[in-house]
Amino acid sequence: MEDTIIAQRRAKAEAMREKGLHPYANDFRVTHMAGALHAEHDGATEADFEERRIDVAIAGRVMAVRSFGRVVFLAVDDRSGRIQVTLFKKQVPAEVWELLKLLDVGDLIGAEGPLMVTRKGELSVKAEQLRIITKSLRPLPEKWAGLTDVSTRYRQRYVDLIVNADVRETFRKRAEIVRYIRRFLDDRDYLEVETPMLQPIYGGASARPFKTHHNALDMQLYLRIAPELNLKRLVVGGLHRVYEINRCFRNEGVSTRHNPEFTMLEFYEAFATYEDLMRLTEELLSGLCEHLHGTAEIEVEGHQISFAAPFRRLSIYDGIVEYAGVPREQVTDRAALLEAAERLGVKKADTLPLGYLQMEVFEAAAEEALIQPTFVTDFPLEVSPLSRKKDGDPTLVDRFELYIAGRELANAFSELNDPDDQRRRFEAQVAQRAAGNEEAHPMDEDYVRALEYGMPPAAGQGIGIDRLTMLMTDSASIRDVIFFPLMRPEA
Repeated sequence: MEDTIIAQRRAKAEAMREKGLHPYANDFRVTHMAGALHAEHDGATEADFEERRIDVAIAGRVMAVRSFGRVVFLAVDDRSGRIQVTLFKKQVPAEVWELLKLLDVGDLIGAEGPLMVTRKGELSVKAEQLRIITKSLRPLPEKWAGLTDVSTRYRQRYVDLIVNADVRETFRKRAEIVRYIRRFLDDRDYLEVETPMLQPIYGGASARPFKTHHNALDMQLYLRIAPELNLKRLVVGGLHRVYEINRCFRNEGVSTRHNPEFTMLEFYEAFATYEDLMRLTEELLSGLCEHLHGTAEIEVEGHQISFAAPFRRLSIYDGIVEYAGVPREQVTDRAALLEAAERLGVKKADTLPLGYLQMEVFEAAAEEALIQPTFVTDFPLEVSPLSRKKDGDPTLVDRFELYIAGRELANAFSELNDPDDQRRRFEAQVAQRAAGNEEAHPMDEDYVRALEYGMPPAAGQGIGIDRLTMLMTDSASIRDVIFFPLMRPEA
């Protein structure tokens, strides 16, 4: 059926050529946008336009055609919204009326004429001239949102965007989120920077990298898993407030919360602590929510989420006690943790070092229960090779992760700036790699050398832009907020 329609539309394109009309022209000039016309003229009456003629030239995609013999109505979408185009047989040139026989839903048209109001009070362009400026060969789906194979929406995002206004709005909000973050940090004297995506040594997170090869230099390179170490090198160099909105790549599974390529904000501030970043984060997110929605409270997956400060604080140990049911005096007891891990379905728990076991128990028990914004604090040293030790307990670090609606959104800590301690941490990570932990951090001698020049005390944070957009648009999957998520090849 679709092949037949495509053949019919190709024939219409050829018929246009025979009439001397270009089916893919690029000489139509737009003077007005639908959204602006509605904003200025909605509520006007026909008498208003009789007193003052307002000529416009609009262009967009035809989304619907309604024909009533001598009158045809077109619903036309441009980037700002939708407007109606009305054609009266007696008031347009004969060749324009004939052109309608070659018009299909999905075509891009240009229309010129004065504004009018229909009998039903709808603002419309009373077309005196009409052109097909791009002929669409493939038919649009009639009920795209009702497709059972949602993967088709992600594979053919261009069609998803054409027919689903709510999808377009999600991505407009994503762009506005990034703009707001830039303004927020720029206003606080942060400097936006760019650091390499191709790295000879990857680092800054616990993850497996993608590998590639540079032919001219004959060297193995990695796509970065995080920009952290390069950003902290800039702090060493005297750029005491820096941020990067960056692309990161992690060779991991795909899920509703993970895509191998993703966008992250990372920022670092000298002479600050992770406590300072908690307050900054509260200000950022509450302000962003107000900016997008006009309120500090929104609905996410059926939950009313409040971004009003202060957010809840919950230590890892307290979370293990509260959600995993481990007695407080046993949060460092391996046997008690293994019992909890088995009850929670944690796999291969008996192979994990203590700090990793504590984290697995915490995440399995507590993560989905953390609905309201919650700073999870006081992580085990073992799982935090780049964080500063707590002054009161060197088995823990000054670190937090922010959880909202059962999702991890951000990770931050007071930075480790002791080069000797950092070297020991790297060496411990190298030992873990040798023992089979593929996500352990590699040794980075140059980063240790940078710290030996002296990095001021600092705090840094990463926020996932994709997950933040999911949160602010109430989207269930990360694929809903990435234009072109990674998919298996079509069969």
